[in-house]
Order: sequence, then C-alpha cells, then structure tokens
Amino acid sequence: MEAANRGAYDAGGKSVGLSIELPHEQFANPYISPELSFNFKYFFMRKLWFAQLAKALIVFPGGFGTMDELWEMLTLLQTGKLAKQNIILIYGRKYWDEVLNWKAMVRWGTINEEEYKMLQFADTVDEPSTTSARGSRNTTWISTPFLQAY
Repeated sequence: MEAANRGAYDAGGKSVGLSIELPHEQFANPYISPELSFNFKYFFMRKLWFAQLAKALIVFPGGFGTMDELWEMLTLLQTGKLAKQNIILIYGRKYWDEVLNWKAMVRWGTINEEEYKMLQFADTVDEPSTTSARGSRNTTWISTPFLQAY
C-alpha cells in the first residue's frame, strides 16, 4: 500500500490508507493523506472495505500479505459475496508460475475453468486486456518504467 500512497503523494494527489493494528506495524505510512487515514482493529473489516470499494486487484510478486489479499478477493468472488465482478490481474508471470500452479488446481478439480478465468495475467504494463474474463470493463492501465522491472 505504501507504494501507491507514495505515488499519489509525489504527484500531489490525495491518498487513502486502510491500516490494521499489528504488533510490528504500529502506524500508518507517512504518505497517506491525514484526513483519509483509517485504522482497523480487525482484518475482516479492513478486507471488507478493500473488496467493496475496489474495481480491480492487481497482484505483484509478494509474500504472505500479498497471498492473503489475493486469496481473500478470489474467495469472496467465488462464493458470490461480492456483488460486482472485480478484475484480478496477476502481474509477473515468471514469479507466479513458479510459486503457484493454477492449471494444476484446475486439473485436480480444486477450482474449475470458470474460476480460473477470474484471473488475468500480464508480464508488461501494456499487456492487460481492457476486457475482463467476466465481461467488458473500461480500464485504463498506466505505463511506467518502474513496473517494467517486474
């Protein structure tokens, strides 16, 4: 979240922060607009706000926190708990194909083809389609040299 907040801050814009109380993170990052900084005690409420307000989830290579956000959004979409059909973009195929074998999940029957189609994959910022697997969306993807590093 800090990278997105910093980008907005550096560009002179306002930035929302949805923070969680954790033992090793006791404060919001310094790039959040003070009037838009929200602190949550419970993970569930933070996730609910993220999921309900989001139009897309773009997942970059990451660790447990990244996996948690990805799985939560996928589960909410899979179970119909989110009313809208959010775009899920998995960025950096080389990393993700080594970490997760999505097609094996389809072969083993733990997810079906329609669930697999909830995902879009990209290796460059120019690659994402403007149409999600679940229907048409008008989406603008911003191309930056920083993103090309992944």
